Amino acid sequence: MQITRQADYAVRAVLFLARLGPGQRAATSQVAQEQRIPPSFLAKIISQLSIAGLLHTSRGARGGVSLARSPKEISLLDVVEAIDGPILLNECVGGLGVCTFEEDCPIKPIWVETQEHLATRLKGTRFDQLINGQG
Repeated sequence: MQITRQADYAVRAVLFLARLGPGQRAATSQVAQEQRIPPSFLAKIISQLSIAGLLHTSRGARGGVSLARSPKEISLLDVVEAIDGPILLNECVGGLGVCTFEEDCPIKPIWVETQEHLATRLKGTRFDQLINGQG
């Protein structure tokens, strides 16, 4: 499993904004340059994070982008799922009726358990921990 490049960029953008401090804004051009994210790609990412309630955006001379919540209220899972949707290690984990072997499958419980561990780890990792070196 690999998260998308878009989700990776989103994590880096949120981490950059978390490091700025409470209430601080940055120009999207600054985020793009310092995090080496193509500006057009970043615009789409910021839009998705804003729709998910993770970022605030404002236009104009004093515009920019900032966190909508405190870094301690934003998890890695929040950011990844805002971009990639729910994490699914295998499609059979997402629901019933997907796999013809599901009633007698010795592998499905392993996929389910692994997915739960991953989601728990990402949900338990907050951006305040990351900026303080506790990730």
